[in-house]
Amino acid sequence: MFDLVIRNGTVIDGSGQPRKVADVAVQEGRIAEVGPRLGPAKREIEAGGLIVAPGFVDIHTHYDGQATWDPFITPSSWHGVTTTVFGNCGVGFAPVRPGKSAYLINLMEGVEDIPGTVLSEGVKFNWESFGDYLDALGSMTRTVDVAAQLPHGALRFYVMGERGANHAEVPDQGEREEMTRLVAEALDAGAMGVTTSRTTKHKARDGSFTPSLSAREAELLALAEGMKRAGKGVLQVNSDFGPGEFEALDAAAKLAGRPLSVLLVQVDASPNLWRQTLDQVNAVRRSGRVANAQVGSRPIGVILGLETTVHPFAAHPVWREIRDLSPAARYARLQADADLRRRLTAPRAADAPAYMGESFHKMFPIGARPDYEPDSANSIAAIAQRTGRTPQEVALDAIMADGGKGLLMLPFENYAYGNLDVVHDMITDPGSVLGVADGGAHVGVICDASSPTSLLTLWGRDRTRGPKLGLEYLIAKQTRGTAEAYGLLDRGLLAPGHKADINVIDFDALSLKRPEVVYDLPAGGRRLIQRATGYRHTFNAGVETVHNDELTGALPGKLVRGAQAPH
Repeated sequence: MFDLVIRNGTVIDGSGQPRKVADVAVQEGRIAEVGPRLGPAKREIEAGGLIVAPGFVDIHTHYDGQATWDPFITPSSWHGVTTTVFGNCGVGFAPVRPGKSAYLINLMEGVEDIPGTVLSEGVKFNWESFGDYLDALGSMTRTVDVAAQLPHGALRFYVMGERGANHAEVPDQGEREEMTRLVAEALDAGAMGVTTSRTTKHKARDGSFTPSLSAREAELLALAEGMKRAGKGVLQVNSDFGPGEFEALDAAAKLAGRPLSVLLVQVDASPNLWRQTLDQVNAVRRSGRVANAQVGSRPIGVILGLETTVHPFAAHPVWREIRDLSPAARYARLQADADLRRRLTAPRAADAPAYMGESFHKMFPIGARPDYEPDSANSIAAIAQRTGRTPQEVALDAIMADGGKGLLMLPFENYAYGNLDVVHDMITDPGSVLGVADGGAHVGVICDASSPTSLLTLWGRDRTRGPKLGLEYLIAKQTRGTAEAYGLLDRGLLAPGHKADINVIDFDALSLKRPEVVYDLPAGGRRLIQRATGYRHTFNAGVETVHNDELTGALPGKLVRGAQAPH
């Protein structure tokens, strides 16, 4: 008798092959059989008319801190995710010398917008080496499986001390040799890879650039030598891809003999650079080596509201009068004081520095069902022009809606042309893998951890401004595709011997709710979350973790150490 059989579901197994109606049987946490009319089970679920798919594998998250205090790993666990990989973009919390955690907190707060007070209270730092950190992660169970990568920033600071915080400082030969040794040690302990940041977008809380920004070739090759010695891991990179940059990274990956994975988004300042970078990735692939570009499935959407980090009035001098009030008091003051509203919506001085939160032509109200491909005709600027008001007045009305809980979205990246045609090309390129959701990061600015849900709803059902994509393709991209990128060959596929990570989805009911601001982090920290409807069941290793969109409280998730093979 099986432990579990999911009967008569529309099985989309993660392979990309056509769907089929079948039963899925689970025994001892593994897929035992997929086929018609399977035998009896201790628990049976009728899934007629529902999609049965593998659990989603999210390879680009920043739960480095949250995973040490939150067993539920929300928002990701609400969106069908059963495995997360963090330590991306060169930032993380190990290795760390005793008493030196403040710098890593400063770096993470700046790069990933996670409040320092939250990290100071939530992260215990009861480790030093990366192996110690993995042991700490492995000491608790969670809703999802977690895996970690070795961040270059933390490694550099650990080896070089205070000098390592300055990206212009160059490690000497002894320091490079120590980096090599620690890279190999971390990979042997179970790190999934080594990550580095080489983008000027990444700054610590104090305004300094990320320590790995301009690491010279010798330093990159020292990391690569460690990967070569271990014979393990992925080299993951976030870069601005200036002249010669891809070639330097490719040289490191070639020396390591390991896969290269580069973060890829379209930026307004250079809207065609993504294509050049993706062509370079595909050239590496044609040479016979392994490389991919981690891409998103929707715009990188900055969320703006009265309680978020960025909003249209945050740079306005009048905002200082109410900035430090509680959200409730701030809203009450705005409601009662017409003169305050008038002064707040007055344009800033003509010579004031440009501010992203005033890009009204690319700013859109978020409705009850968010639109991730909004038309410019519905922008704040367009609404203002139609209604004879200023964009500031329209924006303030929008964020004061629903008792001050109204929100706007500013598509910051992947939306240079006002549609998702470029994202379509990214997703469908054979050199891409899904990986820009950033779960656990940018908690007061972005809420893209819900991307696995919008991947299916937007591209598989709801898109009206361009072609859709088949569910078989989309699910394979978010399951087997992401799993293979990190050698997690024991999951992402509904086939005998694979881990029984399973989603049972009511596709007709699948939808995203509007993001909301909550204060549930350590020290009462604020974050954006987003819920979904349509997840009838999610299983991790055959244990139900989500039932009818709600967490069950079960914690079957474990730490994953390195690449995995099916049983």
